[in-house]
Amino acid sequence: MNTIKPSISLLLFGAIAILIAGCNEDEANLQDGDHHITEEIDKIISDYIIEKYSSLYFDTDKQFEVHKVFGTSNIEGVLSVYMWSYYGGFNKSTGLESQSGHSLPVAIRLSRTEEEYTVIDYKEPKDGSLYQSSLRKMFPEKYVKLANQGSEHIDDLQNEMEIKVNNWLEKQD
Repeated sequence: MNTIKPSISLLLFGAIAILIAGCNEDEANLQDGDHHITEEIDKIISDYIIEKYSSLYFDTDKQFEVHKVFGTSNIEGVLSVYMWSYYGGFNKSTGLESQSGHSLPVAIRLSRTEEEYTVIDYKEPKDGSLYQSSLRKMFPEKYVKLANQGSEHIDDLQNEMEIKVNNWLEKQD
């Protein structure tokens, strides 16, 4: 009986050490900001979100997506991007007034094939009382606080969105 207690303690200690090492590896692999996000990756993310939502919202003439990247991690060829996304649908007749859309934190994973990146996973936090717990599962702890400050990101993203929409509207005239 005495040999079982040390064995169980050793097993538990080993399991905890593995968990801690795994968490530290993920945290150590984080890169803050979007400095290393290429235009290609940026476009793939926006195109994916536009395609995902263009048929789910009220029909509009043109849809756009802009985002603020909090950080990324790249583990075994899978790029995880932690960001705030702002999606909007617009009509020529209503100009800069968004007709549909959303603004929320997103975790998106991309895998690189020989030729390009492909989105392999997309997550948004759940609604209501499950919001915080799902956000904590999606994002590394370091980015949860940033994701909870969503309203602070929207002003910059609205400005970026207005530029895209204005460019589109000018081409329509």
